[in-house]
Amino acid sequence: MNITIMGAGQVGRHLAIEFSRQDHAVTVIESNAEVATELQSEMDGKVVVGDGSSVKTLAEANLDECELFCALTSENTVNLISASMVKKLGVERVISRVHPGLQREEWLFDFRGHFGIDHIFSSERLAAIELAKFIRNPDSAVVEEIARGRIELQQVRVSGKSDLLGKPLSEVKFPENTRLAMVSRGGKHEIPSGETVLEKGDLVTVFGEPRKLRQLVESLRKELALKDGPRVVIFGGGEYGFALAQMLESWNCRVRIFERDAELAQELTDRLSNTTVIHADATSVSELEDEQVGDVDFFVATSGSDEDNVMTCLQAHNLGAQNCLTLIHRADYAKAISASGRHFGVVAAVSPREASRKEIARYVTSEKYHVVRKLGDGVVLQTHVVAGSRADGKKVSDLKWPQGCVLVGLLKGLQAIVPGGDDELSGGDQVFAMVAKKAERQFLKIVH
Repeated sequence: MNITIMGAGQVGRHLAIEFSRQDHAVTVIESNAEVATELQSEMDGKVVVGDGSSVKTLAEANLDECELFCALTSENTVNLISASMVKKLGVERVISRVHPGLQREEWLFDFRGHFGIDHIFSSERLAAIELAKFIRNPDSAVVEEIARGRIELQQVRVSGKSDLLGKPLSEVKFPENTRLAMVSRGGKHEIPSGETVLEKGDLVTVFGEPRKLRQLVESLRKELALKDGPRVVIFGGGEYGFALAQMLESWNCRVRIFERDAELAQELTDRLSNTTVIHADATSVSELEDEQVGDVDFFVATSGSDEDNVMTCLQAHNLGAQNCLTLIHRADYAKAISASGRHFGVVAAVSPREASRKEIARYVTSEKYHVVRKLGDGVVLQTHVVAGSRADGKKVSDLKWPQGCVLVGLLKGLQAIVPGGDDELSGGDQVFAMVAKKAERQFLKIVH
């Protein structure tokens, strides 16, 4: 695939090298000549020195051959303007990296629609999501966000005490805005029908609005609900730590943040409603001891220093913290720590660069849809309803969907829902569906 990347910073450089290793034709636009020269020696591709918001520079990057454009600088304005220009110049798929603050405002303003961009993402938010998965759902096999984070996917094991056992799914009353989309049993995977009956030990794939999905997950696991959620301490109140705390607040977690900068600590206190902010240096063992970090369920290091993150995790583990998670910016280091970190107390290491690569990788396709996740014999697909298609203007219940297909998400402008029978599909809507391999073609014929 012909891929153009604008910006050779930490994220852009990592993606350029990785995609070139996978034999994609990669072109990088970088304004810093020294950085461009260094990257050219590390990758098999073309590096253009210039301003990515300049039409002249874009022309030098051979955009007429580009199939995927990724604006990955650290500047919102540059990324959004360049991505919008590139889309107008005819590139089919355009992605822009943005600051997490802008992405948090997506529910107020449709940035993608306004700038004509196919997808926007924040490296900080992606990394925070990866860290949150280990805390919110430690027993889930898979956790994934779709539809701008408004809908969540989880895989959970059915408990022998679940109230959902022994009855057809057609007789089960699921929480509003949730779906049970796949049942895995004995190595076989089934997109369920109304006659499907759950059994103890089944691995089920469920979708839903996060708060509602929690109710479904609890009914499947049938565990005693704890009055107080897990105790979490976060080292570092920057964008990574703030994004993580914000996610955990809504899941009944008891969160504390260590932040050494007094001004930032006060800002965090003002912005977070249910998190205790401690103005202290978590690299100090005495500070960790004073705050009884040895008693917490999770210690998460999210500072900007990989060295400080690893060392504070070691200190927290030695004090007795049950699980330690860390942010590691270098993807190769994160991989190594994830592989062997349990020996010294680190459950997982997350790299923002690698999280970004995984996010963009699903757009590296020539198809008119994106594979969000492969699960067993099926996939979660994301695609648009094409104007004039069989689905355009029809209610979900009016269409004859193929067996082995479950709609799990619908994006209409700024609104994201788990679609029901009365919801109407329109040209331009984004739909997410859990689809068995045999049903893919029939599903796409309906929406395209």
